[in-house]
Amino acid sequence: MTRGYGSGDEYGDSRQPAGYDDRTRQFEADPYGDQGYGQQGRQGFADSGGHRQPPPGTRAPAVNAARLWSGGVATAIVAALIGLVGVLVARALPKVEFLGPLASGPLGSGKTVVLCLCAAAAALAATGLAHLLLMSTPRPLAYFGWIVGLCTVVAVILPFLGGGDLGVKLASAIIFLVIGIAIGSLVTGAAVSATGGRAAAR
Repeated sequence: MTRGYGSGDEYGDSRQPAGYDDRTRQFEADPYGDQGYGQQGRQGFADSGGHRQPPPGTRAPAVNAARLWSGGVATAIVAALIGLVGVLVARALPKVEFLGPLASGPLGSGKTVVLCLCAAAAALAATGLAHLLLMSTPRPLAYFGWIVGLCTVVAVILPFLGGGDLGVKLASAIIFLVIGIAIGSLVTGAAVSATGGRAAAR
């Protein structure tokens, strides 16, 4: 049978002429598909009113204030007890007149009460700082860790800047260090629990 003119056979397959390269096959139907944006990426995170919205993960997590502050109060009790135990251990050492002369008994003078109250107040202040950072900053626990860590370093260094017995200075520095570590770790745990773990993921 002869091939009719205009049948397309003289050019090869009429559905796909010879030498034709369908380059459109290499593109995805959704140009944003590889980037994971999809429809939301094309809209630029805009809501129905046309206002630009922040990308997911940048909003402050919801904070359970009751859970956070209950953890802060518990941390204050722990910090005060650490101060009390530290005084007892320091005064049990020979020739270390920590917070009072040796004749004043195992608890020393009224400075022991001041130390315990200051430790509890520091824990509550750290809880307030954590609450503020959770509501206002990105990566709040990173900032909180740096602030508490630097404050602890300052508290450890301060006893060595004045005069007095070296044993008293060492006892003060160790007590302040343990109190700072306890406050930082416990308040961080309370913050993570109060946000359902979302603060740790930011």
